[in-house]
Amino acid sequence: MLVGMQIRRISSQERLTHAFPLQAYAFEASPAPVTEAARYRGYLPFQEDNLTLVAEEDGTPLAAASAVPMRQNVRGTLHPMAGVASVAVHPLARRRGLIRTLLTRLLGDMRDGGHPVSALYPFRASFYERFGYAGLPKKRRVTFAPADLGHLVRAELPGEVTWERIAAGYEAYRAFTLRLAAERHGFAVFPDYRSERLRADDAHWLVTARVDGEVAAAAAYQITGHGTEMVVDDLLTTTPLSRALLLRFFSRHVDQVERVVAGVAADELPELWATDLGTVAEARTRIPDQNAPMARILAVAPLAGARVGPGRVVVEVVDDPFIAGTYLLDGRGGHLEVGGDQPGVPRATLRAAGLSALVYGVLDPDDLPLRGFGAVPADAGAQLRALFPRAVPYLFADF
Repeated sequence: MLVGMQIRRISSQERLTHAFPLQAYAFEASPAPVTEAARYRGYLPFQEDNLTLVAEEDGTPLAAASAVPMRQNVRGTLHPMAGVASVAVHPLARRRGLIRTLLTRLLGDMRDGGHPVSALYPFRASFYERFGYAGLPKKRRVTFAPADLGHLVRAELPGEVTWERIAAGYEAYRAFTLRLAAERHGFAVFPDYRSERLRADDAHWLVTARVDGEVAAAAAYQITGHGTEMVVDDLLTTTPLSRALLLRFFSRHVDQVERVVAGVAADELPELWATDLGTVAEARTRIPDQNAPMARILAVAPLAGARVGPGRVVVEVVDDPFIAGTYLLDGRGGHLEVGGDQPGVPRATLRAAGLSALVYGVLDPDDLPLRGFGAVPADAGAQLRALFPRAVPYLFADF
């Protein structure tokens, strides 16, 4: 730690003076009116159990970072996850290594608190890659015209659709997202106290499709104005029928909005949703405000039990303060077993970002040497490829 520097966890009330001003300067239009202090106070109930650390010098906060205790599905198992957010530095204290020191402490505290995985949205991916994070696919935005879905208006579709403000339908929506978190790789959800903000703000409409009485699809959305856009945060569906029910609802806005813009998972194929449906599906990345999410492994042993393929390999993780060590990874029983070093087994040497990329299913073993993520001999690569088949994680939560 730098001489004269103190790192400490701050209380909820201290966020008003020690964290929010730094974060507002880093991520919002500024300078904000003095009256904005009241708005910051309104954030407190939705951050009550966040772990927020600050770096201080002579009592002056110079850097802050927070971790939200979330949950994330990693290859079929729902793990406690540290969602890193609001990483900010005083403009006169930048390039001094404060964030490196602060983030190492924050991740260590979260790992020691039982969070074996972490995710974030970076300001610069290369910075966080050095902390063991690997890039995840960014959510796509698909744009289409309601007029192209006219064939659905009179379609006979079993099921029913409910339309209401998000505050009224929040409980059903929250339960549905928790169900998806238990089922879908990469899906992450906020803790109750943070998710509650969606209901408290009540700034979205909610359309829900039920099939046989069970929620099968949902979308929270806003309309920007007459003749403009319907903006859907995430189009959450479980079956083609549930998706068709929501698309039929969108089609009924043909005389109200010009286009629907909806967030969808990276493996979604909206051009195949219907015949003669014109779509634009894209995922734009840009430094510093439109980067794709990243994730990393903070502890290897808790990954035991994940659904994997029949590979068996020894992995030595190097240059990482959290998971450096040697692990036998065995998936021959269909679920991951984690053990110690064993001779006679194919072995690879990986950085934390390399192992994280394999576990999350976003890179092939042959990608790793090209990215500087490790050395993978051919025999180890074959085992890693079988053990961790490619998968498309869908992070869902924006934080």
